[in-house]
Amino acid sequence: MTERVVAAIDQGTTSTRCLLFNRSGRMIAVAQREHRQYYPRPGLVEHDAAEIWRNVTRVVPAALRNAGLTPDNIVGLGIANQRETTVIWNRHTGVPLAPAITWQDTRTDGIVARLADDGHAALIKDICGLPPATYFAGPRLRWLLDHVPGARDGAEAGDVLFGTMESWLIWRLTGGPDGGRHVSDVTNASRTMLMDVRTLEWSEKLLEVLAVPRRMLPEIRPNAEVYGTCTAVLPGVPVAGALGDQQAALVGQACFSPGEIKCTYGTGAFLLMNTGTRLAESTHGLIPTVGYVLGDKPVYALEGAIAMTGSLVQWFRDSLGMIATAAQIETLASSVPDNGGCYIVPAFSGLYSPRWHPDARGVMVGLTSFINRGHLARAVLEATGWQTREVIDAMNADSGVPVTRLKVDGGMTANHLLMQFVADVLDVPVERPLVSEAVSLGAAYAAGLAVGHWSDLEVLRANWHRAAAWEPAMDAALRRREHENWGRAVNRSYGWVQTPAGD
Repeated sequence: MTERVVAAIDQGTTSTRCLLFNRSGRMIAVAQREHRQYYPRPGLVEHDAAEIWRNVTRVVPAALRNAGLTPDNIVGLGIANQRETTVIWNRHTGVPLAPAITWQDTRTDGIVARLADDGHAALIKDICGLPPATYFAGPRLRWLLDHVPGARDGAEAGDVLFGTMESWLIWRLTGGPDGGRHVSDVTNASRTMLMDVRTLEWSEKLLEVLAVPRRMLPEIRPNAEVYGTCTAVLPGVPVAGALGDQQAALVGQACFSPGEIKCTYGTGAFLLMNTGTRLAESTHGLIPTVGYVLGDKPVYALEGAIAMTGSLVQWFRDSLGMIATAAQIETLASSVPDNGGCYIVPAFSGLYSPRWHPDARGVMVGLTSFINRGHLARAVLEATGWQTREVIDAMNADSGVPVTRLKVDGGMTANHLLMQFVADVLDVPVERPLVSEAVSLGAAYAAGLAVGHWSDLEVLRANWHRAAAWEPAMDAALRRREHENWGRAVNRSYGWVQTPAGD
């Protein structure tokens, strides 16, 4: 076949996928493999980076087979990845020195507390735009350097490299120990607490504060650029784009104008609002971040990060055994007309945007003898809706321009009850595009722009088509009363972790 397509690797929190997209932005094939989640102790979450690389070597050929294509059909490869997950590896052998520490992991709470106690919080936020938090990669890297034997000496000697997952995969794809490119795209670099958000370069001050050797860091590059050529998996195909998964979704949803906003519902939920070339400050608990660099100037965004949405459904399924499949939660929740007065606050790793309470832990309140499995299922879904509402309220306050519609994507958007509830509590329409795989599509778009497969952003905007919409239908008084109840439930989650668990 002579069809020319773009490949995207979507390296997520629970699985790795390869998707192929044609010129109109339609997905023509997909292949997926899950990887194991490791929970050594409460608060610790790890991945095996070598396992993830092996999965990449399997899903890419599988996607090609599913489409009846060969590497000759691929014009470029883009990568989207779980952000903040931290890997260190030996430059000469390609072997990771330790398990990858994921973005959900909270072991660095002691490091983060000391940064604040030592008076570094204002400096960090001023340079990188991020508040010191266990969420970001820099403290994880510091922890690895302090706890993994030989890591610091190897880093200072140039023998140990650091990267987030896109950096690890680009290095492996382009040769690994035999000349692999050690780069990080600007969106992932912006989530490390080590990059100057204005200059888009590593900050010497922040490297000093976190005691990170400069030699182990990747080169920061734009999101649409040929980083190198694959020597493995897709020999001869240029690796031409990379974005953190949430910024990839911003691109995949064609949110190219200031004020446009999207929410991706996956393991967590992440809302990004395009703020244009202006780095917006937040006084309401949001994160100013790099949205993308697809041309000469960076486009910035305001982000609200919610730690647990899809993972709460997984917990309901796997740990409580309430349902057999994730999809069954909608049927179970629909068996009751409301939550029966029950609320679940999923602060399993603390609360992220906009509250930022690392001391919080999950609570379930309002239990009575009346509550059954259906009410619990409904409370699980409603937790996602109310957390979305809190972030939207913060965005409205920071931007001064009320959100009038929300573009959504990700696996949870298949749940119509949830999407209707989100529309109800936001009191704005919710829209899902025809191609709901916005993360992967955004990575493909970046690679396709870099190799000239697509000419400009307007071509990508024309590819966006609405597939479903939900209009708000909740009574205003009910919305206000339920919002107050949610707030009271969240307040009861505070203060469960009273001292740092260690560094």
